Amino acid sequence: MASPEHRLDLQRPDRLGMVEAVWGEHKTAGQIVAIAQAFVAAGRLTLVTRVDPAKAAAVQAQLADVVIHDEARCLTLGPLPPLPPGPPPVALLSGGSSDRTVVAEADLALACHGIGCERVLDVGVAGLHRLLAVLPDLRQRRVLIACAGMEGALPTVVAGLLPQPVIAVPVSVGYGVSVGGRAALEGMLASCAPGLTVVNIDNGYGAAMAALRILGPQR
Repeated sequence: MASPEHRLDLQRPDRLGMVEAVWGEHKTAGQIVAIAQAFVAAGRLTLVTRVDPAKAAAVQAQLADVVIHDEARCLTLGPLPPLPPGPPPVALLSGGSSDRTVVAEADLALACHGIGCERVLDVGVAGLHRLLAVLPDLRQRRVLIACAGMEGALPTVVAGLLPQPVIAVPVSVGYGVSVGGRAALEGMLASCAPGLTVVNIDNGYGAAMAALRILGPQR
């Protein structure tokens, strides 16, 4: 069981319809194991974000049923809800393949809530024709999440072309003045595309939860 220092929000799914995510980067494997066991005892799905491979292996050595999601740098324990049939309501776009980890985190976070996603990768503005080619498909999605590093222009372009809610995720990828995603963050915050929603750098989970709120309660 989790020690008294871990005050888990076990009522979050009932209150907000959201699975509580455990930040794994600054926790030990032992702390993650204790928290996961407490979630299991309460009948809750466990989602742990930002777990490096060595720590993930250490957790799995103690909890054999833990699933390691390498691309997303996440762990889950417990069955994920089934995805409903039909086209997924969310599209996850990325400027380039270097954004895949953030995309994967958002994808997994939504899957933990029974929401399917379509990944639309490598459609950055350096080759704008790639984005234009997928616009007909993107029009069919209810929410768009756009992840981009460098100058972070992709979400602004998407929000200028399509009417759905667009959630922008700055990614810590880029040379020099990109400064670990700060240039992308500031560019997205200063976007001239009206209504663009911006989350913090590399915050795929936060973008997924913003999409969840937009989609409304899941039945």
